[in-house]
Amino acid sequence: MDDPLKTIPTLRRCCVIGSRGRMGGLFVSRLQATGRQVAGLDQPLEKQRLAEVLPNQDLVLLAVPAPVLEDVLARCAAHLSPETVLMDICSVKVLPMAVMLRYHAGSVVGTHPLFGPEPNQVARVAVTPGRGEQALNAILDLLTKLGFAPFLSTAETHDRAMAAVQGLNFVTTCAYLSALAEDESLESFLTPSFSRRLEAARKMLTEDATMFTDLFEANPYSQDAVRLFRSHLNLAAGGDMDVLAQRAGWWWRDKQIRGTTGP
Repeated sequence: MDDPLKTIPTLRRCCVIGSRGRMGGLFVSRLQATGRQVAGLDQPLEKQRLAEVLPNQDLVLLAVPAPVLEDVLARCAAHLSPETVLMDICSVKVLPMAVMLRYHAGSVVGTHPLFGPEPNQVARVAVTPGRGEQALNAILDLLTKLGFAPFLSTAETHDRAMAAVQGLNFVTTCAYLSALAEDESLESFLTPSFSRRLEAARKMLTEDATMFTDLFEANPYSQDAVRLFRSHLNLAAGGDMDVLAQRAGWWWRDKQIRGTTGP
């Protein structure tokens, strides 16, 4: 019998678990647009339905939030074929990868689409190798065919980056607006730049706060990012704003001179 980890998967028959969600729906539509056979599963994940659908799939894509990933896999794992490629789209990678590798003996690939359900620019996808080199290559090819731009990353590198880019943005926005909350005397003094910041934060804090909180708690590097930010606040508290401003200017320097000009 051929080793499924060394066999090139066809990925013709695909199942999206969480298909009624916005990201799950995006993958269903794009997979269907390539001519693949796509089955969608969502709550309630009934045992009989799982037993009917999952054993015949080349790819099972978990489009579910990180906090419920293990519960979903606990229900599904027994129905997965060793030839099935298991893939997730969670916004954190260290913990989901560990869970998938523990529950599934076949090929495992982690991904994180760095965009929402209506991508309108270069749709980059971070891809984390798990188990099975052939499956990894097949997923990279599939994502390209779906119109995405995949790139490789380790789970640790991914989560450190997301703790800084996603988690810290959420935490610092919460802390900033919380510090100013309930002071109605500020309303007459709001500047256009502050109003733009408020508007940019509206959806994150009024619609997606639970999701970002869950991601912050699921990322093992979140507290490292908070401690780093706090160290920079200490510079401000000490009056070293010129140092902070110089460091912040790194983002607008030419890439060729970033490493040679200033701290």
